[in-house]
Amino acid sequence: MIDTSRFLSDLHHLRSFGAQGTGVVRPAYSAPDLAARDWLAGRMAEAGLAVHFDAMGNLFGLAQSPSLLLGSHSDTQPTGGWLDGALGVIAALEIARASHMAGGPAISVVSFQDEEGRFGGTTGSAVWSGLLPLAEADVVRDAGGVSLSEARCLLGDRVGSDVDPAQFTGFIELHIEQGPTLDAAGEQIGVVTDIVGYREMMVTLTGQQNHAGTTPMALRRDAFQGLSAFNARLNDRLRNVVTPQSVWTIGHVAVAPNASSIVPGQVRFSMQLRDGDKDRLGRMQAIIEETLNEVATEMNLGVELEPSLALDPTPMDATLRARLEAGAEVVAPGRWRRMPSGALHDATNVARLMPVAMLFVPSIGGISHAFEEDTNEADLVVGLRVLAEAVGVKE
Repeated sequence: MIDTSRFLSDLHHLRSFGAQGTGVVRPAYSAPDLAARDWLAGRMAEAGLAVHFDAMGNLFGLAQSPSLLLGSHSDTQPTGGWLDGALGVIAALEIARASHMAGGPAISVVSFQDEEGRFGGTTGSAVWSGLLPLAEADVVRDAGGVSLSEARCLLGDRVGSDVDPAQFTGFIELHIEQGPTLDAAGEQIGVVTDIVGYREMMVTLTGQQNHAGTTPMALRRDAFQGLSAFNARLNDRLRNVVTPQSVWTIGHVAVAPNASSIVPGQVRFSMQLRDGDKDRLGRMQAIIEETLNEVATEMNLGVELEPSLALDPTPMDATLRARLEAGAEVVAPGRWRRMPSGALHDATNVARLMPVAMLFVPSIGGISHAFEEDTNEADLVVGLRVLAEAVGVKE
């Protein structure tokens, strides 16, 4: 039988690794991350699972094959919340433990490494799924200049053999919603229909660095003004293509030389777009590229676009999804809904290998990737119970 008190105790204990105020600082391969993985490995062994770290540091607790794989990730954003990823790992651990004790179905557990993107985003599951060769991932450097290969050395003798995905019949990931829908509606469960597609690119606009006092406005090749013009035009250009669920974001911006008395000679920025329709994503990207080139031509700027990540929308497996829906109706009748995931998850990569499904619980105020991230304990328990019901582990 699942033990909700033990589940909540484990969840709060995992929170202690890298705790900072109400949040958690546990980036991939950091000392708190490795300590948390060692603790999780011990709990998996106590639950009757065979513990394996792979070359990336993905941590598996393996049941007898064949088994259903449950889990998520346990690394956090540089300043993150305590539930993002952690919930799915600890819920998987509790269900696997309860099933093992009761002689129930074989349940394995995984905590993927670097889902939060110190080295690119969903890195651990991308490598495990074959989407990203380890040799290519190893040369990626974090914001501080550390390469993934250097970070992986910190795993030491933890690393064991590769884990064969063929032993798993499917993958289910429980996660916080990271958005406001469930909380605003007073609902407890979201059964995910699909994970949106994702495109990310780095854009560099290059003009001419010059004196800010003596260069006439008409003669300037101001790279930052190019970014400003691009941003101003983009919303209008996308208006007749997108839906209310489409999103696009200019995130990281680096201006050079970033001095008050110098016309900026270069600006480098990230451009990210997400949508549930692959064709629409393509049209959005085409509009972005057309607008960039138009602005660059008008303002006499150089433009360079470097695609860094492209993932197509991922539909959830119909059979696994139906099991989650049935579990939601048993545990939270009238208080659940079907919904897409606007956030990227490890399930996107795992879908290359096996059937996948996802389950959401509410995020209070829709807040995530922040110290304020939280979910009512009653809703955490409901998520655990729905997942247990769906995989055939009774209370």
